[in-house]
Amino acid sequence: MTRPRSSSPASLFAVALLDEFVRLGVRDVVLCPGSRSQALALAAAELEEAGRIRLRVRVDERGAGFLALGLAVETATPVLVITTSGTAVANLHPAVLEAHHSGVPVIVISADRPPELRGIGANQATVQPGIFGTAVRASFDITAPTGENGEIESARSVAASALAAAGTSPITTGPVHLNIAFVEPLSAIVPLPEPREPVAYATPRLAGDPVPVFQLPGTVVVAGHGAGEIAEATARALGAPLLAEVSSGAHFGPNLVVAYRELLSAIEFGDRVRRVIVFGHPTLSREIPALIQRPDVATTVVRSAAVDDYNPGHAVATFADAIRVVGEPDNSSAGRAWLGRWVTTSRALLEQQDSPDVDLAISPAPKDQAAFSRQVLAGLRAPVTRRALAEAVWRVTWPHDRLVLGASRLIREADRFVPGKKIAVHANRGLAGIDGTISTAVGIALASQSVDGPTAGGITRVLLGDLTLLHDAGSLLFGVGEPRPRVQLIVGNDGGGTIFDSLEVAATAPRGPLDRVMFTPQSISLEQLAGAYGWEYRRLANRGELDAGLGASDVPPSSRFRSSAERRRRRRRADQAVWGRADANSQSATFSFARSRRGACLQKSKKTERAISYAPAESAASSLARPNT
Repeated sequence: MTRPRSSSPASLFAVALLDEFVRLGVRDVVLCPGSRSQALALAAAELEEAGRIRLRVRVDERGAGFLALGLAVETATPVLVITTSGTAVANLHPAVLEAHHSGVPVIVISADRPPELRGIGANQATVQPGIFGTAVRASFDITAPTGENGEIESARSVAASALAAAGTSPITTGPVHLNIAFVEPLSAIVPLPEPREPVAYATPRLAGDPVPVFQLPGTVVVAGHGAGEIAEATARALGAPLLAEVSSGAHFGPNLVVAYRELLSAIEFGDRVRRVIVFGHPTLSREIPALIQRPDVATTVVRSAAVDDYNPGHAVATFADAIRVVGEPDNSSAGRAWLGRWVTTSRALLEQQDSPDVDLAISPAPKDQAAFSRQVLAGLRAPVTRRALAEAVWRVTWPHDRLVLGASRLIREADRFVPGKKIAVHANRGLAGIDGTISTAVGIALASQSVDGPTAGGITRVLLGDLTLLHDAGSLLFGVGEPRPRVQLIVGNDGGGTIFDSLEVAATAPRGPLDRVMFTPQSISLEQLAGAYGWEYRRLANRGELDAGLGASDVPPSSRFRSSAERRRRRRRADQAVWGRADANSQSATFSFARSRRGACLQKSKKTERAISYAPAESAASSLARPNT
């Protein structure tokens, strides 16, 4: 074919490459600026101007990588992220690792110096081929285009190969790396080719027949992160309890058992389990892997997009790409009792003991009605516990919204207490790191709100801890002209990493060193941080203000910030709740919190020596902020 004339083979190659990605169904591109990657950047800008892609520009590659990950999670379609050479590429590694372990199709396109500049001390030159090691499904090292015949065809072939490597099956999807050397001239004006016949991106599907699963007494279905609705459907088909993590995509339905941790440790419950069927990647409890490692339990794991098969203690008996249930649920009295006891006992364990007495509300006696009013008022004035914070956010989130949970204590609070509801929940649980939570959520928000349908009017809420926020604070920045989706950040501010208080080390390590090297206390003003990045901020002092703040109707159509603060005093806790505006009073109100325990509902398990009882979460303060428009 006749090549278009250009003074820059780099630009010709870049245009052909991105044009082919677009023809094959790619619609989202994330870009970080750089000199060596200018041909790719300018080609992407032209494609955006032509309305053929959605381009997002970020100045920080680490945040850009997680933004691409969030876009890919929501769209279930490969997303391109383009960077220049040097440390820019290395900054993508956390996002690539998360994509690798959670099976998300992110395609990295890194610009590079030519090979002759490697190893001679040339500026911004390092060994980029293979930089991600085994964390990518494929790695392509492409020599610098020089204008030779066949380079345009080669660019198109590389795009097709990269998309194929990113996943042709739901259990093989993952990141891909294209490393392209460019030589001067690094860019020139190249007109876009006329759009060719597009090929719709085909969502990867499983091939082959599912493995049959028969009815068996003592079965439970476990839904880890990313399990999807198939886990809930399987539990119903088997008439089995559903132990579904909050980010599983299956945390709903009549078989849901929220208090699964407590029941797995209880006599007549966990000790009666004989078979476990696992979907997704369980990460939020120790009880699930302990159950699977029991010698009297047979486990079937349905493979997910995670790179590693879930196999705690190498105890899993069967792995399957897919399963199908054979036979009807056991409707005998024993079968119904197995499911019913799990569900009803779980609900009883989760009942709030501090709720107003409704009998007082319907009583004709004025003194009873007055007592009810006092109880309601006391509830509104109560400090915000972690449980109350998680439940409040869950309560206001609906199917047209998106909920993103950071890797902090709050995701565990949500997993322990929130009731079933069919909503879209995401968490970066591939490696369960605190990296990139804000940028991932922004990607999910941009993708969900840029399509026609109910999600276009939704809100993406992000519930995270203070260290998770600070680790990704740079992602609060939106460049001039960059779209701002509707996002609420709700930050549980513990003043540091209090999750370590729940680990064994807290009982053995000296308090001073523990605080410094693990708790890592911080006293940053979240209000000032929000203001610096142009976010609106509100402070919520109690549960009443929390509910009112989350449901406020004066929120503009832009991103929002929610934050919660908890001050730590050695082994004691004081808590506060905050939603604030940028000009709000930043003085934190502190509330004391007294632990209380409810009497044990179940018999103590001799195997685990754990009592079944409920203790409220330690109080947590909360505040809310959002970017100003």
